[in-house]
Parts: sequence; C-alpha cells; structure tokens
Amino acid sequence: MKKPKYQLIVDFIKEKISIGEWAIGSQIPSQRNLAKLFEVNRSTVITALEELMAEGLIEGRAGKGTVVTNNTWTLMGNQLSTNWNENVSLGIHKPSVSTVQEINEAESNNNLIQLGKGELSPDMFPLEEMKSIVQKVSNQLTSFGYEKPKGNIKLRQAISDYLKVRGINASPSSILVVSGALQALHLISIGLLKKGSTVFLEVPSYLYSLTVFQSMGMDLKGVPMDSKGLMIDSIYQTKEKGKNILYTIPTFHNPTGILMEEKRREELIEYCVREQLPVIEDDVYRDLWIDNPPPEPLKAMDFHGNVLYLGSLSKTLSPGLRIGWIVGTESVINRLADLKMQLDYGSSTLSQLVAAEWLSSDLYDLHVGNVREKLCIRRRTALDALDKYLGLYATWEIPKGGFFIWIRIKSPFKVKRLFEKALAKGILINPGSIYAEHSGQFIRISYGFASLDNIKKGIFELSEIIKNQ
Repeated sequence: MKKPKYQLIVDFIKEKISIGEWAIGSQIPSQRNLAKLFEVNRSTVITALEELMAEGLIEGRAGKGTVVTNNTWTLMGNQLSTNWNENVSLGIHKPSVSTVQEINEAESNNNLIQLGKGELSPDMFPLEEMKSIVQKVSNQLTSFGYEKPKGNIKLRQAISDYLKVRGINASPSSILVVSGALQALHLISIGLLKKGSTVFLEVPSYLYSLTVFQSMGMDLKGVPMDSKGLMIDSIYQTKEKGKNILYTIPTFHNPTGILMEEKRREELIEYCVREQLPVIEDDVYRDLWIDNPPPEPLKAMDFHGNVLYLGSLSKTLSPGLRIGWIVGTESVINRLADLKMQLDYGSSTLSQLVAAEWLSSDLYDLHVGNVREKLCIRRRTALDALDKYLGLYATWEIPKGGFFIWIRIKSPFKVKRLFEKALAKGILINPGSIYAEHSGQFIRISYGFASLDNIKKGIFELSEIIKNQ
C-alpha cells in the first residue's frame, strides 16, 4: 500500500534523527524547503511536523525555527544525549553570513542561471590539454610522499619563471605553494598578525564575504575607492606600528572590476613603505585582462619586502587543482610554510606536478590567450543585454578585465528583494551587501560562467522583476 505523502516526510526526518545526521538541537529545513524537496504543499508538511511534535522529537522555537529535541534513545531512557549543536558556536572561526551560505549552496545547482559565479565556464576548460598533461605526469610517476614544506621545487621554479615575465623577481625559496589564495589568507591571519590588528581594505571588497580575519580577532576597516583605485588619503592608521596591514585587489578588483592605475600603485607603495604598512596584494585576476595588459603588480615595485603577493590558477585554469602561491621574504615564507605543514602537510603532489607542467610549457599562455578572447565576447554580450534591458533601471562601469560588472540599481527597488525574486526565478546574483556595500543598491554580475544565452536571459529576467515591482 502506498504511503501518504506526509508519512514520507515523517519517515525522512525520523531517519535523519535516528542515524545521527540531525543531532539534538539541529534546526530542520524550513516548511518551504521541505515542500519543495517532496513536491507537496505546505499543509502536507505541517501535518508531518505536527505528528513529529506529538511524538516529542521536534519542537518550534522562537527565532530558531523547528529544532530536534529528542531521539529514540532519549525518549526510551532517562539519560540525555550529547547535544553537539551546543558546540557549533564555540569554535573560534565565525560562520559565513546567511546570504553567503545560501549563495554557496546555490552555486552547485546546475539548474540555476549562474550570474554570480566567479569562475570560468566549463566550455573554456581545456579538457584535451588537461587530459594530455595528466597522462604525461602519470606516466612519469614513481611512488610519491609528502612534498617539501614550501611545495614541489619544479612548481616553485615554474612559478618563479612565470612571475619574472610579469615583473616580479622571486626565487623559489621565497615562494610557498598553497591550496588556493583563500588558504594563503588563512595562513597569514593565524601566523603573522596580532589579535586586535586592523586590516585596511577597499570597500566594497570580496574579503568582507569571508570571516578569515574577523575570526582571529581582527577588525576590517574600509577604504573608499574611485575609478583609479583605492584612495590612499583615506587610510587613517593608529599610532601603534605592527598592528595594521593593507589587503588590496588592485587588478580587476572583486567585486567592482576597477583597475588601479599605475600612478596610484606607485603612490600606494611609497605610502606603505613610508608608514611601515605591510601589504597583501591579491592578484588572482591579473591574466584575465581584455583590453590591454594591466600595470605591473605592486610586488614588482616592492624593494623592501613590504608586499605579500598572492596568485592562483583557480581563476584562469581550474579551481579544482587547488593551486595558488604566496611570494614574500624568506623569513615570512618559512613561517607560513611551517604553519601549512601543521595544517595539511602540503598540497596535493599530483596537482602540483600538473600545475608545473602547465606553467613551464607554452600551453598556459595559449590557454589564457584563448580565455581572454572568449571573455571579450562574454563581456560584450553582458553589456549589450544590460544596455537593452537594464538601461532605465541601473548604471554600471565597463570593466577592463576579470569577470565582474558592478551594477547600481536605481532607487526605489531594493536589491535584497531582487536577490530573492531572482533566485525564485532560477537566477543567482550576488548582492552588494555581502561585500559591505551598505547602501543596498548594488549587485555583482559575472559574465565568466553562464552561457551567452543564459547571460542574456538572466539580465532580461532581472529587468522584468524590476519593471513589475
């Protein structure tokens, strides 16, 4: 006999509780999400939840939704089960804000039009070349163990050669291989900065969507930008040296797409050296220029070891390789290498060898050249659609590279409502609020991932939502 639909929901929740996946104190999915999951109406979900409440397994709590209060064992006996959820908030690392968590979850949904995703479309992935390189590396493999603390020497030499073309002279001993630029930030936060330090950064900034520095007890202090980049005169330091640092994305800034001009870079380096303000330069978008090559990195102008330079293959080749690097003075790199060994004992040897093959051959430069041509087409497609559909409702600047267009939605339509309505229509955008844009009127659109048709369709649907408010 076929079970009623509400009973399927009851059985599903009971199984989650009984096998320990939903521990006591866990918040269960909302009625809306359960209705969507089981393709039923809300009344069916309510019937299921009322039965579980009657059995004493769940209860509704003000401000927390519906939570698990018991399991089979606690109902049978007098002993209380361990409530792991009491420990969830005890860890030192802060959780992502709810909107960021929602975006992270939605980015894995292939049914959505991904207008927020900051990575290359699968149709730009060099599959045949990657297969060839992986096969070449595999044929050369012997048994392999842990790598050196700073990373595979062949890869570090390839990175050194790659950086020299871009104006940075860095020997392999001053390079640390990391599992993406995000790990680099984590290592810096736990290894180089004091609790109570101030991290200056552009506002808005991608870094605000993370909790890397705040979790270590540091404050983020926004510095405004203009069309030429970060406004140096707005950096106000405290008297105490050694407690401040500057984080910047000077090349195709995330989320605004702004390219810091050369003169501003020179002035920034001069200021930071004079004021003894260390710099973290996040340069992961450098190779994604469209119109013209960008000015040299800040690191190329650094003759005092003042700049920690971050690079990565995640934006240009493949995020799945999890290969990035930090360049700095050897004492700093030695410190961070020791911390990385304590955390994960080194990045994947196979990924490092594959990355070394890409960087030490002509294939990488050929690939990024192809990527730039396709990004040019994608940018044009996005800008044409914006002009056609959103010209009455928004303003924006044309980025010279990278993935992103920073769009200001004209009042009175609120971006929070746009984000929610767009997601309900199958379109994912990134609201400016996650980057500390407090006016609430900005969104970040990416032209890097969605298909050309979906870019046009997504922007059209956004205009329809605004038009029919």
